[in-house]
Amino acid sequence: MDLAAYIRDVPDYPKPGILFKDVTPLFADPVALNETVNRLAEWSAPRKPDIVLGAEARGFILGAALATRLGCGFVPARKPGKLPWHTVAVKYSLEYGFDELEVHADAFPKGARVLVHDDLLATGGTSKALLELVEQLGGEVVGVAFVIELAFLSGRDKLRGYDIHSLITY
Repeated sequence: MDLAAYIRDVPDYPKPGILFKDVTPLFADPVALNETVNRLAEWSAPRKPDIVLGAEARGFILGAALATRLGCGFVPARKPGKLPWHTVAVKYSLEYGFDELEVHADAFPKGARVLVHDDLLATGGTSKALLELVEQLGGEVVGVAFVIELAFLSGRDKLRGYDIHSLITY
């Protein structure tokens, strides 16, 4: 199945000059969605994660489905002020600005095997922030999985030393 056929290009979003890769058509198709989760799980299962850490907001959708398929837990990385308990945070840069993510300070125990998931690898800022959150809490990153990678933005360079997988590369 050609998963890229389910990705919609949205020009000038969220700012002029950005070509946004919209995964919502892929999520809306039950066969494509199932195939996406299956492919991510096939790559992730041998890494034996205890937790899938998913980035707000699209990383929640497949991250939770992937955790269910793998038989492990799911931890959301949220925007500031969205989590009701004590948090740890990291600020990071995007291709079009800055942002911040938080997780609960007790999201997983020290030594937990964590698979980091997001829908898209662009400049690597969000992913690097997620890796920093895992390491702040004493977790072990066992892999980083994406649906889409925009290779021309060289985000993979910020993630050197980690096991990275993308289903679709532009």
